[in-house]
Amino acid sequence: MARKIWMVVFSAFIVAALAFSAAQAEKEKKPAKKSKSKAVAVKSVNEAICFGCHQEVQALKEKGKHAKGVNCALCHSETAGHLADSAKKPITRLDAEACGACHKEQWQTLMEVTLKSKAKLEKATTISRSPTFDKLMMPHGFTKEHDEPRSHAFMLIDHMIVDRGYGGRFQLRDWTYINKTGKLWEIIEDTGKELPQTAKAANTVCFTCKTSDIVLKWPYMGDAHSASPLKRALNPAAVELAKNHLQNPMGCIQCHDPHAAKPRVIRDALIEAVVDRGEGTYPYDQKKSKEITMEKITFKRGGKEFRAIGILNKPDSNLLCAQCHVEYNCNPGFNPETGAPVGMDNRLSNYYPWVNVFDLKKRYASVNFKDFKHAITGAALTKIQHPEVETYWGSKHEKAGVECKDCHMPRVKKKGKEFTFHGQRSARYMLKDTCLRCHPDWTAEQADHQVEAIQNYTRGKMRKAEFWLGELINAFIRAKDIGVGEDVLQEARKEHDRAHILWEWWTAENSDGFHNPGQARQSLAESINASQKGIELLNKAISQKVAQK
Repeated sequence: MARKIWMVVFSAFIVAALAFSAAQAEKEKKPAKKSKSKAVAVKSVNEAICFGCHQEVQALKEKGKHAKGVNCALCHSETAGHLADSAKKPITRLDAEACGACHKEQWQTLMEVTLKSKAKLEKATTISRSPTFDKLMMPHGFTKEHDEPRSHAFMLIDHMIVDRGYGGRFQLRDWTYINKTGKLWEIIEDTGKELPQTAKAANTVCFTCKTSDIVLKWPYMGDAHSASPLKRALNPAAVELAKNHLQNPMGCIQCHDPHAAKPRVIRDALIEAVVDRGEGTYPYDQKKSKEITMEKITFKRGGKEFRAIGILNKPDSNLLCAQCHVEYNCNPGFNPETGAPVGMDNRLSNYYPWVNVFDLKKRYASVNFKDFKHAITGAALTKIQHPEVETYWGSKHEKAGVECKDCHMPRVKKKGKEFTFHGQRSARYMLKDTCLRCHPDWTAEQADHQVEAIQNYTRGKMRKAEFWLGELINAFIRAKDIGVGEDVLQEARKEHDRAHILWEWWTAENSDGFHNPGQARQSLAESINASQKGIELLNKAISQKVAQK
């Protein structure tokens, strides 16, 4: 009998222990749930007192979904001291976990790791990018390292450890951390040592895309302001900004206004292009620009305008993604007409051209800006970033109403619940939730085949454009060696500039032509034409020089 009782007690103990372990494991798997319980316990504040000073916030909040049930204290702590003395600022939560307390699935998918998206994959080693990239781009910092992108969860980490950013001083604490998401300084460290074959090209403007942590501290356009120490500045300032202010990658508040619960833009250069310059939300489609609008709301500090947000009248993920996935300039350069430097004190170091590939050369000429001079030809060139949105304008999919979210952040079902996937992956990793929703007669294999066909075709044209750009550079070497006159060289440099833009747009853009196949083909064909024209000019001058000898 005693043995039987002991067995019953032991069994009960085992069951209880297993249940406790399972509960603990479940807690660890669901950190958002833990955050939610914390949020519920927060003591609310009287919002009427807050609104007495923050009228802009009141106007946003009272019209939005967060008007009821989301108290200021949920995101702003130490409010008692602030209410007693306005000079004492409350602590504002800017991390995605704050939103994840209620929007659990969105937060969890945002921070998921996609192992199919390879890390530290140098573009020059992939079939979609040029093995002659260094020759075509020398001496630009991108020749030090130019990697394929990963998801938003890694954007700040990857920025800090790329060889062209900070001279190699920031490194992963351990290589096993390469697929670890979370707080920046728990994953990387400052070694204090610079490495050979690196560059220090990063500056403070970079962080306006890479993180949301500076949203309350960054003055509009990065102009110097008495209310904040942050401004447009080069690498030493970028290092200090990162070490003193950053922990999180771009998060929910980049695209979702926490007060109005409406789609918004915080990227100042996009607001400047759309609203201040009056270019509109869709510069090549005035009808759509009138249908989808952006309202600029300015916040003041010290009696002066400090920062701004852009509230959209309706959701449009093309505009939200355009905060980062565009061609932009965030570096110093020079005036190609005078040769004078354009420094970080100039707003052109935080500038969106907001035009397509065919108008880019003209737009930069209109503001007298170029990024760098080619090391061999001396041509004034543009370093293009990642112009996905401008490429997408006017494409078949864009005209059909397909948005970025439909292919990269689709609606998915998990345990019977439908929500927007926030892991922003390639559509090719989620074909059933993306392509097959509009093409139900296809199989996943057929959809993948369609994408591959378009990309293969574009890659072939990219290789040809790169070959002819290389030949143009070789022709420059021969021309200069034989003493061809500067007037001819200058004409050939203009063709180099044109050929470069029409090619590099597609090596910087991350769809290998899929976002707009027709535009890709036309642009790359025109790049080849420009290179061949430049070669013809130089070869003719070379022949004349030879004949004179």
